[in-house]
Amino acid sequence: MTQPLRPPPLAPAQPRPPIVNPWLRRVLLVNLTLEIAIVVTGGLVRLSGSGLGCPTWPECVPGSFTPVPYQAQGFHKLIEFGNRSLTSVVSVAALLVIVAIWRWAPGRRGLRRISILPLVGVLLQAVLGGIAVLTGLNPAIVAAHFLASMVLVSLSAYLLYRVGEGDLPPVALARPQIRSVAWVTAALGAVILVLGTMVTGSGPHSGDASTPRFGFDPRTISWVHADAVMLFVGLTVAVLLAVRLTATDPRPRRAWHAVLGITVLQAMIGYAQYLTGLPDVLVMVHMLGASLVAVSLTFGVLSLRKRDVQQ
Repeated sequence: MTQPLRPPPLAPAQPRPPIVNPWLRRVLLVNLTLEIAIVVTGGLVRLSGSGLGCPTWPECVPGSFTPVPYQAQGFHKLIEFGNRSLTSVVSVAALLVIVAIWRWAPGRRGLRRISILPLVGVLLQAVLGGIAVLTGLNPAIVAAHFLASMVLVSLSAYLLYRVGEGDLPPVALARPQIRSVAWVTAALGAVILVLGTMVTGSGPHSGDASTPRFGFDPRTISWVHADAVMLFVGLTVAVLLAVRLTATDPRPRRAWHAVLGITVLQAMIGYAQYLTGLPDVLVMVHMLGASLVAVSLTFGVLSLRKRDVQQ
């Protein structure tokens, strides 16, 4: 007697990347772009000596939130007020991040939990900027203001990358030793940013002649900063070679190629500005480069693992 034919067993569902609403990705990209833009405009404030163009906070001058014709600060008031106005635009973008994630990422609880962080960060950053004004541009407060911007840039980059992943537990795409070196590289990147604020806070671009400085010798602290960058480049090359030799997924290789390329360009700009007497244009490009290094390094660390969704 013949046995009835049985259907073949169903193959287990395979994980796959999530389907992301294109508008959600656009909102997150705009948020990241604006976070970088306010770093550059903040650099313009510093380079033009306009940090006290609005000498009080939250008002520009006592009795007015906007500049007034009789201000002694001249064009500096417009530059500082413009940077403050951009903070409002960044706040709106951060609010839209919350709305977009809740609207177009239903069920993504991990994303919803962190969607509020950019808005909270922008508000805290605005307060920190106000403290910098009220303390007469204390170099430590100004440095903290810039470093907080770098944290917001990295957080915005994390959200943009994270939205393209699923919510399953992370799966490593590289060996533990490689991931450890990548985290050490990221930590060194943070140290380099701190050293960069010390270079700026000790040199001619900390503000006008009356602005307080850190008191470090600019040449010495610049050398320390450069030495840290050379070590950073070496670690980046080590991670890149390791993932090229061992990782089967192409994502880590692409991400760490970007880290190395942006870092080398940033180092070249840094040496060029040092050797040419710190021209304003190169200093601003260097600040833009710092933001791009933060973005690429965030992507680089995240690329060493993946998260998918169940099909």
